[in-house]
Amino acid sequence: MRRGSTPPDSGIASTRSGNVVARAGYVLEDQVGHLLRRAHQRATQIFLAKFAPSALTPTQFAALIRLAEHGTLSQNHLGRLTAMDPATIQGVIRRLAARRLIERVADGKDRRRAVLSLSAKGRLLIESVLAAGFEVSRATLAPLRPAERRALLALLGRLV
Repeated sequence: MRRGSTPPDSGIASTRSGNVVARAGYVLEDQVGHLLRRAHQRATQIFLAKFAPSALTPTQFAALIRLAEHGTLSQNHLGRLTAMDPATIQGVIRRLAARRLIERVADGKDRRRAVLSLSAKGRLLIESVLAAGFEVSRATLAPLRPAERRALLALLGRLV
């Protein structure tokens, strides 16, 4: 069977004149969203395998990296820097705090606001997993030649 075609009994909507999707020339494997989702699945699978000993998720790792870079951040600012919506960053912060990887203290300038920073335990964990972070990128991009890796990263950077 050729790429993009479906067997007659597949349940795909069709008409008497044939498969609607095939007639339109829509091939799922050629669609950017589908390819990005598949690439994301690959990167996440590699991440989870490499980070299994740390029990960190990609979002938790991103939050810890930003805190390591910036020192202290408000939850809102951390969410923006990691491209997480408020509900997602709230859950990430709650789980990191429960593991005592971050500390939350009142902001000296605004008592209503808390600022976040890495705990000593969080700093040690980040130091121990940085090599795994590099390895995730290497393994994810392994099928590409070096010039293709640079081009892909540059193009993805333009999309975000």
